Amino acid sequence: MAKRKKKNEQETFMIAQDRKAMVNAFIHDDRYSPMKEKELAVFLQVEKEDRNELAQILEDLIKEGQIIRNNRGRYLKSDAGIIGVFTSNSRGFGFVTVEGRDEDIYIPEGDTGNAFLGDTVAVELKPSQAGRREEGRIIRIVMRGMTEVVGTYESSKTFGFVRADNNKIPNDIFVPKERCKGAVSGDKVVVEITDYGDSVSGKNPEGKVREIIGNINDPGVDILAIVKGYEIPSEFPERVMNQAMRTADEVSEADMLGRRDLRDVQMVTIDGEESKDLDDAVSVSVDEEGFYHLGVHIADVANYVQEGSALDREALKRGTSVYLVDRVIPMLPHKLSNGICSLNHGEDRLALSCLMKINSKGEIVDHEIVESVINVDERMTYTSVGKIIVDNDEEEKEKYAALVPMFEQMYELAKILKKRRSDRGSIEFDSVEAKIKLDSEGNPVSIEKEERGPANELIEDFMLAANETVAQHFYWMSVPFVYRTHEQPSEAKIDTLTNFIRGFGYHLNIRQDEIRPMEIQKLLTKIEGSREESIISRVALRSMMQAKYTTECVGHFGLALQYYCHFTSPIRRYPDLQIHRIIKDSIRGRLDEKKLAHYAEILPDVAKHCSDTERRADDAERDTDKLKKAQYMEQHIGEVYEGVVSGVTAWGMFVELDNTCEGMIRLAELTDDYYVFDEQNFTLTGMDFGKEYRLGQKVKIKVVGADRLEKTVDFRIVDEDTDPDDIELKPAKKHYVLKLMEEEAARKSEQEALKNLQDSKNASDGISLDNSGRKSAKRKKKRNLDDISDEFEKVKDHYRSNRHPDLRDIDLDDIDLDDIDPGDMDLEDMNLEDIESKADEDDNLMTSLELREHLRKKRLIEGLEPDGRTGRPREKKLKSGNRSLKGRGVRTGKGSYEQEQESMDKDSKRKSSKGKSSKDVSSRDESRRFKENGPKEKGHKKYKVHKYKKSATSKAARSSQKKKR
Repeated sequence: MAKRKKKNEQETFMIAQDRKAMVNAFIHDDRYSPMKEKELAVFLQVEKEDRNELAQILEDLIKEGQIIRNNRGRYLKSDAGIIGVFTSNSRGFGFVTVEGRDEDIYIPEGDTGNAFLGDTVAVELKPSQAGRREEGRIIRIVMRGMTEVVGTYESSKTFGFVRADNNKIPNDIFVPKERCKGAVSGDKVVVEITDYGDSVSGKNPEGKVREIIGNINDPGVDILAIVKGYEIPSEFPERVMNQAMRTADEVSEADMLGRRDLRDVQMVTIDGEESKDLDDAVSVSVDEEGFYHLGVHIADVANYVQEGSALDREALKRGTSVYLVDRVIPMLPHKLSNGICSLNHGEDRLALSCLMKINSKGEIVDHEIVESVINVDERMTYTSVGKIIVDNDEEEKEKYAALVPMFEQMYELAKILKKRRSDRGSIEFDSVEAKIKLDSEGNPVSIEKEERGPANELIEDFMLAANETVAQHFYWMSVPFVYRTHEQPSEAKIDTLTNFIRGFGYHLNIRQDEIRPMEIQKLLTKIEGSREESIISRVALRSMMQAKYTTECVGHFGLALQYYCHFTSPIRRYPDLQIHRIIKDSIRGRLDEKKLAHYAEILPDVAKHCSDTERRADDAERDTDKLKKAQYMEQHIGEVYEGVVSGVTAWGMFVELDNTCEGMIRLAELTDDYYVFDEQNFTLTGMDFGKEYRLGQKVKIKVVGADRLEKTVDFRIVDEDTDPDDIELKPAKKHYVLKLMEEEAARKSEQEALKNLQDSKNASDGISLDNSGRKSAKRKKKRNLDDISDEFEKVKDHYRSNRHPDLRDIDLDDIDLDDIDPGDMDLEDMNLEDIESKADEDDNLMTSLELREHLRKKRLIEGLEPDGRTGRPREKKLKSGNRSLKGRGVRTGKGSYEQEQESMDKDSKRKSSKGKSSKDVSSRDESRRFKENGPKEKGHKKYKVHKYKKSATSKAARSSQKKKR
């Protein structure tokens, strides 16, 4: 009977494949004319009850890249191209991830083909040079991946825009006023994308506000926005909660039938102080022959979460619990995770127990996997166990006297298992996590390194042993299973690592183009305690592949294991729950052919989905950490710290502080030399004086900025011999500050003059510019700017003759932004008059970059939207892809007065640049863009030149330096 059912299932599968092949062949026929789904169904004579199957076949063929659906809903064959998922970057370029390829395909700016983050795209490869990353061009959008974006809403008079929280989305999303749903500036919103824009013409994406999450200043809204942004379900549906509430609170006698009774076995849980979902307990004893008996007892969650139930479907959808700074989003309702499924001490609980017999060498010589009923003796913490086994704390030992002998045996066994793991080549990377404490309002009050002690490692070793044992057991049973796999690094990454460590006198023993984990571990052992330990460890870690869930047992490179799975956390990981069902079916003899076929069919999708949800959770956790770290460092701007260079890129370097906060030092801030980037050795080297910055190097920095919206922190290098608060400005700096103030005052007067002239003309034409008459004014033809140019020249002459005394002997055209040295002055709460007064009193001003940004923000408040000191409307810079320069909505819908004002700004700027070649102006703009944003696309040379020092203010000196460059 079972064989006949299996045969029927196989026949059904084959029929489905034949139909899919037939549809594909029909669409690829040269005589085929593009049709819609309904037309295809009629032409292929598909019955109504089978049309859902046809729709699924068409979707599958699209995902496989065999066919495409055009904007009219018609299906046609796809052109040549590699199908993958696009990931954009704030600097305009991106990458396409292709399943089965070790490395992503690099997509330069200009070749992204209007793709949006998460889109499935078709890529055409470009000719590549040997040893370099593959580059490509997007030739088609196969399927849009993102339909909603979470961000911060900002409004203007006639429209709004959403600044995406995900900094991989380079452009803001334009929102028409009538589609903002009442959102106000500063609201966190979910915006639905209605038009993906055009990267070629510079048109921004467009959308409508679907949900207002709350104001950014409300407690918890910032974290909730991240949760929404990653589409992590945070509320359980009613039917799920109803099912959870019906779950029993206690274990019944009926539940215990057929299980091994281990309630008399001494066992404990060991977790953090704040843990509530306790899903693993451990027991250790030593027999007369000297064998250790290790028991790892895991909560039997599968007993309460039946496959296909509402609870199960929701758990699969979530994939994993998500641990954020201020909250936990559980995979299962708390009624289960903190109740009947939590191994609370003194209470009977159902479990799956992996019972291992281990010899003195750490070899597992025998094992059993059984359904059990247990009763935990004590709920222990890592701190308490550490005090007993390491600190020999008498008070703690007396408190837990009955358990001390078992803890000592646990410590002995853990050391044996760790040595065996090390001997086989398991790689030990020191990973440091941050412990962020918040106050009641959600503000960070402290950030420290998360301490990991011997008790943490003890539990880790026991869990690894159980995971390996279970994986090996079911591998040799040859049944469908979910494994945790970690592939060996790609050849390209190993080549990079090999070349890098060669400069320090180390090498890797690579045999037949394969690297063994033992070689990486030997390298880490050799560098332990050396000056280069930190830098080489970081590069080695970045060479590793990402672990994932698969149905193929290909081994775990990092752990140097042939068999490995996740068995020990079914409360918070769905793969663990899934294999618990397989284990229980095996124990109870239910793994018949039907079950095996069922698992073989569903497990590949389960494994892939759980890998995706795990990455989603990791990204969300990382983003909330970065958010709170930026918020914390806002309170410490101006303070000096020591840190370690944690990353070196073509546009700057990252420095990590001892509290795990990381900030960036941009190349534009390295003013003491002319630096080049060596991408093979991860260094920045000064060409004039030879100063070098490399990974792992200790540096002293000053915190100069933090942006919680961008989740970024900005640092500046501090000279070891200079107190940053004692830095004095060069005379040129003060002059430049005054020049900016003069330009600001002139701009305001020009604006006022324009308004007066406009009012005069409107008055003569019988037009009012008040609110009631503004619409009629907008319909008037744009006036000729030459009619009022004379008036503007008078305004300019007035300011030239009445300039500040300190500016009268200075040629303002010789003052350049790059000539200005750093200083300190907080202008955040000052108006322009205060700034001028401060400039007269004190030379210790802030940097011109900061002043420029401050003035830009003030102008933004006034609705003028200038781009830095050039006065160029920011919407013209959209193609740069830089968040700080791009437009805040392209379709402005401005009236005639605002249009004339913009045109006059352009006209004024054209006149003010008289005497300078357009080439000089454009090259300086490009130079500034380059230093702020990094290269437009990946270069082909080993060294990339980024900036040079301008140590003189004269044109001749700058010209000489340019020639040198």
